[in-house]
Amino acid sequence: MLIDTHCHLYDEAFRDDFEAVLTRAREAGIEACVMPGIDRSCHDALLAVADALPGFAYPCIGLHPTSVGEDWQEELDFVRKHLADRPWRAVGEIGLDEYWSKEFVEDQIRVLEEQVVLAAEADLPVIIHLREATDDFFRVLEDLRGVSFRGVLHAYTGSYELYRRLLTLGDFHFGIGGVVTYKNAGIASAVEKMSLQDILLETDCPWLTPVPFRGKRNEPAHVRLVAEKIAQIKQVPLEEVAAATTSNARAFFKL
Repeated sequence: MLIDTHCHLYDEAFRDDFEAVLTRAREAGIEACVMPGIDRSCHDALLAVADALPGFAYPCIGLHPTSVGEDWQEELDFVRKHLADRPWRAVGEIGLDEYWSKEFVEDQIRVLEEQVVLAAEADLPVIIHLREATDDFFRVLEDLRGVSFRGVLHAYTGSYELYRRLLTLGDFHFGIGGVVTYKNAGIASAVEKMSLQDILLETDCPWLTPVPFRGKRNEPAHVRLVAEKIAQIKQVPLEEVAAATTSNARAFFKL
């Protein structure tokens, strides 16, 4: 059995064939999916899927860095207001993204730090989106020294050296997705040396589709392709990858 620890099942991309997507997921051995929030605009859709699929689709709440704009205070207040509404599995997806724009970088940093503190107070893990902002993330970790939290670096594509450094700075897991199947993907060499105890499987569907479906819509069933690639890279049975990563996910998200 496998767990997709990062999927956007509530996205419009699944509107026309939602039931077929679920059938394929279950046939592929997917026993659960964790759904990160983005901002207020997706909140109702996310909850609708979670309520329709209890015990399978687990919701999270958070403000994504690319949704940090002029109204970030209202968005952050929304997270605060609804944090006690239900048993969320994580605060996320939160983080830093300097790829698309650097206009609100300082605001992103503040929003990230405040959400990490909220998560720590609620005893929830955090799902971290980090893109082209590693130096600022280390700055955040320094600012948060003394705050006890656990997090997963979503869609991790960094080096083995960065992985080792992050482990010395916090209680982190690393989400490995479809990129590991891409030709010449640097993350493959890191995964070879990473401990299975630190890895969570994910799709980030409908994006980051693994080979051989790259270029098409991603879906939870494809997390099996990620697991198979990791097994190939580490030269261990698929069952070993499945057992370790599923155990990691259950413990991390308290499923």
